[in-house]
Amino acid sequence: MRIGEVAAKAGVSVRALRYYEQQGLLHSTRTPGGQRQYPQEAVERVAVIQRLYASGLPSRTVREILPFAEPGEAPSPELLELLAAARDRLDGRMTELRDARDRLDACITEAHGR
Repeated sequence: MRIGEVAAKAGVSVRALRYYEQQGLLHSTRTPGGQRQYPQEAVERVAVIQRLYASGLPSRTVREILPFAEPGEAPSPELLELLAAARDRLDGRMTELRDARDRLDACITEAHGR
């Protein structure tokens, strides 16, 4: 399947597919003319990549999780462990952001009192 077909079926841009290849998340072969060719399952793989990115995960984490997140397969213990660890990191970041917001609110309240 050519890059434009994958992009259309997956609902992403051609540029996104090229980025996924740069990040080592998606692989293609080249025709003698240099055009990218993807396997049929590339559309499903892109959907998984999109879901992981939409969950707020960075490329390095997506790259780590992806080998365990094959479409249509039952989740492996490794996948569940990696996803739980990513969720725990997000929880930590959310706590840090809430604390920063609370400190900012205190600064605003103090500034209004002057």
